Parts: sequence; C-alpha cells; structure tokens
Amino acid sequence: MAYKTDIEIAQECEMIPVTEIAKRAHVDEKYVEQYGKYKAKIDLELLESEKENGKLVLVTAITPTPAGEGKTTTTIGLADGLKRIGKDVTVALREPSLGPVFGVKGGAAGGGYAQVVPMEDINLHFTGDFHAIGAANNLLAAMLDNHIQQGNALNIDVKKITWKRCVDMNDRQLRNVIDGLGGKPNGVPREDGFDITVASEIMAVFCLSNSITDLKEKLSKIIVAYTYDDKPVTAGDLKAVGAMTALLKDALKPNLVQTLEGTPAFVHGGPFANIAHGCNSIIATKMALKMGDYAITEAGFGADLGAEKFLDIKCRAAGLTPDAVVVVATVRALKMHGGLPKTELGEEDIVALEKGIPNLLRHVSNIKNVYKLPCVVAVNRFPTDTDNEIEFIVNKCRELGVNTVLSTVWADGGKGGEELAKEVVRLCEEEQGDFTYSYDLDMPIADKIEAVVKKVYGGDGIILMPNAKKQIETLTALGFDKVPVCIAKTQYSFSDDPTKLGAPENFMVTVKNVKVSAGAGFIVVLTGDIMTMPGLPKVPAAEKIDVDEKGRITGLF
Repeated sequence: MAYKTDIEIAQECEMIPVTEIAKRAHVDEKYVEQYGKYKAKIDLELLESEKENGKLVLVTAITPTPAGEGKTTTTIGLADGLKRIGKDVTVALREPSLGPVFGVKGGAAGGGYAQVVPMEDINLHFTGDFHAIGAANNLLAAMLDNHIQQGNALNIDVKKITWKRCVDMNDRQLRNVIDGLGGKPNGVPREDGFDITVASEIMAVFCLSNSITDLKEKLSKIIVAYTYDDKPVTAGDLKAVGAMTALLKDALKPNLVQTLEGTPAFVHGGPFANIAHGCNSIIATKMALKMGDYAITEAGFGADLGAEKFLDIKCRAAGLTPDAVVVVATVRALKMHGGLPKTELGEEDIVALEKGIPNLLRHVSNIKNVYKLPCVVAVNRFPTDTDNEIEFIVNKCRELGVNTVLSTVWADGGKGGEELAKEVVRLCEEEQGDFTYSYDLDMPIADKIEAVVKKVYGGDGIILMPNAKKQIETLTALGFDKVPVCIAKTQYSFSDDPTKLGAPENFMVTVKNVKVSAGAGFIVVLTGDIMTMPGLPKVPAAEKIDVDEKGRITGLF
C-alpha cells in the first residue's frame, strides 16, 4: 500500500483562515497580527487576560532510537483527539530549525495525519523568528569585536572570548574559523567558530523569558568573554541589549497556526535539547494555557533530557506545574533497546521486547516517583506490532500503576488519539500530582548534577574531570551556584555512552566541562562531545526538495 507523504497530506488540507483559528482559541482580533492567511503573531498583552489557566499536559518519550518514536505526532494527535471528544484544547510546539530540515531528521511539524500546517512555512522561514535570533546573536558578536578594535576599554582578553556567531544551517566548515585577517583595519585576528542558531544562548533566553522586560534583563547577563584578570564581560557591558531587543521584540510574540483538524497551535522557539532545555517558549505555553482548557506541549529527546529539563528548568522559570505526563513509546524502538537490529523490527520478538522494556519503565518510574506526576504510556502503534507485544507492554506498565493506551494518530489523526485523550482527561480530573523537582537550587553544583544522574538516569554517580572541578569552583565563586543545571549528554542512552541501550546500571557519568549560560539562568554540564554545529550527511534531505513552476514545494518531510 502506497502511503501519501507528509507534505502531500499537508498540501491537501483545506486550511481555515487564521482569524477563525484565533476565534477558536478565544483570541480577540485586536491581538492578532496576520502573516498572510494562515499564520499570525499574537500580541503579548493577551497574557494579562483574567482567564483562568487550563490543564498543562507534557508529552515526552522513551530514549530515542533510529526506529523513531513519534513524539510531536502524538502531541498533535492527542490535541486533535481532545478536540474530537469535545474539549477546548490548544497545543504548544517548538519551531523547526533549517539545519535538520535540510539534513537527516527533516522538519518538526508532526507526521501523517497529525501535523501542524502550513507545513512548508513552519519548516522553512515561518515568521522569521530564527532569523531575528540569529541577527541578535551576530549583532552582539559584531559589537564585541568592534569594542576590541576601537581600543578595548573593557580590557577583554581575545583568547577568552566565549561568544560565537551563528547561522541556522548544518555547516561543519564553520565550526572552527580564523577571522579578522587582512591587517589592522579589518579586525583582530583570532580563532573563532559558528554555532547553529538553535544552539545560541539567545534562543534559550528567548524561550525562558516571560516578557520584554524579562528578555532585556536576561540578555544583559549573557557572558561573551572574560577580561585579562578573569572578570566576566556581558552584553550589558557592551551596551548591546537595547538593539538586540529591538531585533527580537516582534519575534517574542508567539505564532498561531493550526493542526490538520483545525486545533489552534502555538509554535514558538526551539532551543537545542542538549546544551539548552529543548522546549518551546514559556510565553507560548502560557498563552496556550490561557486560551484552552487543556494545553498540550512536548519536550525534546527522551524523558531523561527533555522532560527533566522541562520540569527542572522551564517549570521553575515559568512557575508552571504539569497536570499529567504522556510517555510515548513504540514496540519497534523498545525491541531496538533490547538489541534487535533495525532490519528485524517487523517480526514478533517478545525476548527483545523484554530486554528493551526496562527503558520505558525507568522513564515512567521517574515521572511517577521522582517528579510525582500522573502519567500514561502512549504506544504509537505500527502495522507490524502484534497483539502479544502490545499486551506485554500493557501488563508491565500496569505493574507500575500506569495505564497504556494505543495511539494510531499517524494513520488516523485525532480519531486515533481519542482513547489517549480520554485517559489524559481522567488523569487531569481524578489523579492529583505532588510535583517535586529532582534537586533543590541551593544544593552545590556537583550535588545537583549527581542528583539528576542518580535519580533520573539510574547511575551510581559522577566523575568530575580536573577541568570541570576547577570550573565549578570558579562559577561558585562568581555566584552562579544557585541556578539549575542543564546536562548535555547523548540522547541515545540514560548513561553518557550512546551504546548502552535499555536501562543500564552500575555506570558513572563523566563531567568534562561546566560553563554558565548566565542569561538563560542555568549551568551547562558537558558530559561528552556535544556538537553545536552539525554537518550535513552524505545525501542531505536538501537534495530531494524542489519547487514546481506554480511555487509548490515537494520533498519536505
């Protein structure tokens, strides 16, 4: 059977004008700034509405595998399922980065019959938010280098510049560059490099800001370099904050679009899920909560990264408490965690499933027992999954006191998410959480890292490299020890070793470097080689993308 591609399904959708979607989301037209017929930005004044917040539902997942989990698809399908059972619902998602769109992963607008549209716009330029973030990032870089060129009144040590330029593209050639060449009029020669825009600290700041005033305050704290006597130099010191905010003020307004079934969707922001917190903006989530009785949102990668950061970083910064959590799993991915190669996932294999299911059970246990939140497992069903395999998962989750619901939203849209929607409503109405963070902010930096490793990853502890130990001492002396930790590690394992699948035990996590994102308000803990500027694969997705004479795009996914 030939399936339609995501873009074919999206292009066949008869979209509803965004003014009508705004009405469905109870947004008065005075707050709507249209970007064409099907996209709009919503004025921040709407956040001052007296309307009571709805229920907040987080969608997260098991540890990712090449078999795919379908987290965004489930998030969108759940929202459409809630709408179908008569609930007033909105969804809040991240914006896709151009790097993955043209690289390996493709876009991030859902899939099959659970997508947000207009899919091409969302996956490409959209409303220009990422361009604005890149421009603000590069303005700061230009002002930093210009300050040094014009006499260096702040006494900046050129060898201690930490701020990089950025571009929203996978371009390995830019990871390490030497710039400022060509003699004195052309700058100070130095080693430099680029990050992808989603890895810029400005993206994290943007997504963790509650208002323009908050944004300015956070931007002013961004550390760009250190002086010869090791004092931090900030964007505020360079007097760059006002101009950066001018570039970001419109981008800070959340974008309103729709799902294939006409559910209002706020799509806004998209920080890296490793070196940053991997969730859409606080402003979009708060707006979704104001405008619906249920707000469905997601976090990046598996629950050990995405959900941990959503709960320990974003919820703290925003003062949010989730009412329920959905953990997405697939039979195929769990069999991969059990050691089965990708080529054999179509065959029933309870033995591999038994070896792989501890991964799901640890994630579920964390949500229930560490964070103390009501939880449901959504099994994203594939045609090759057998009833025996599904029953095995259902029984194992039941032992943890968690229900399992089958989801077929990729094939059936909202109809395939109705059962999941009913369980989410039950959790929100009947089960009371007792939301708890995995660590206290006043704990020493190393203790916070260790708390996440032991409680969430299931490890035995941490090994601090001498460099990391020294960095922790410096950051503590600078007064940065009372903020959350954002642990950057592989997304493919609970441990810091991507080859350890399932639910590994008896491991230590090695901390290589610790640095501060002072603007974003967290400490980044590097446990491995985290790439902040990806490269393109041998055959990039870009090779398959084309446009016909009528301007219709093909090949996006």
